[in-house]
Amino acid sequence: MNTKKSNLQELKKLEEMIRRCDRCRLYEYRKNAVPGNGIYNTKIALIGEAPGRNEDIEGLPFVGQAGKLLEQMLNSIGISRQDIFITNVIKCRPPENRDPLEDEIQACKPYLLKQIELVNPKVLILVGKYSVSTILGVNLKISHLKGRVFIKDGRYIFCTYHPAFILRNYSSYIEEYTYHFQKIKKIIDELI
Repeated sequence: MNTKKSNLQELKKLEEMIRRCDRCRLYEYRKNAVPGNGIYNTKIALIGEAPGRNEDIEGLPFVGQAGKLLEQMLNSIGISRQDIFITNVIKCRPPENRDPLEDEIQACKPYLLKQIELVNPKVLILVGKYSVSTILGVNLKISHLKGRVFIKDGRYIFCTYHPAFILRNYSSYIEEYTYHFQKIKKIIDELI
């Protein structure tokens, strides 16, 4: 069996495991787990923090207003969200959209790492503090890491703000956010 087909089957099994998961208390509050979506054999993956209200309802990542902004930013650099894999660090919505707790992150982390392994992207776009701390293992504010590129396990990792933060602070940060996506385009153009 070829590797791509095998990886797709493994990802589908993993998706079902995530949908049935009860490793932490968040399963008690969810309408839907949100494993992620997009193509499984892509060179680009984007990792957010946690599903919000709309994501919990639809079972898909980044479908609310933050998702619309994210899609707009991706389109501005010639990428469709259907061309990449999108997921979150944790797979269920925290109550009242609070920040993920460490035990919740640790419960979901094996799922996330397995998704990265199976998708095997060359570029990871990390949006928000929790995706950065989970993947890079650093506990710094996103303001210290935004716009920076790291190389880990042969992958180029780009850190930027979460689109929900940009929506809350639009006039102050949209220009910088646009610049970040231009940097992402440059990285992708050089690698892919």
